[in-house]
Amino acid sequence: MTVGARKDPLKAYNFLVEIEGINRAGFRECSGLDSAQDPIEYREGNEKYLTVRKLPGLVKYSNIVLKYGITDDQELWDWRTKAVEGEVERKNGSIVLLDDQGQEKMRWNFREGWLAKWTGASFNATGNEVAIETLEIAHEGISKD
Repeated sequence: MTVGARKDPLKAYNFLVEIEGINRAGFRECSGLDSAQDPIEYREGNEKYLTVRKLPGLVKYSNIVLKYGITDDQELWDWRTKAVEGEVERKNGSIVLLDDQGQEKMRWNFREGWLAKWTGASFNATGNEVAIETLEIAHEGISKD
């Protein structure tokens, strides 16, 4: 009996981040690629059954969380500084999943993103870990290519 070609799942460690106008692509972790829509419960007063209708509510997107090793690259810090100073600069960007050969296999595009949160590294003189910063990008929608 012949079985179809084997299709292994893509690996989660092989990804890059593209942010309009920012050239940094290497990140340790990326999370927050999701959307949710809470139902609105509704019932007419003259309905025969004692059940509610569930109507679709507003769509919400989580912040995209990026973690990366600290370097002397200032581009992301400058983008955050502008938001802190009241000059929110919105950018579009993508999270790109690659195959083992480095070829693009999937892409999630976010729109109207801005850096909503920055968390500095924790330091420990007795450890040997890499210093990691965390950024959160608030945005107004994700599409998948």
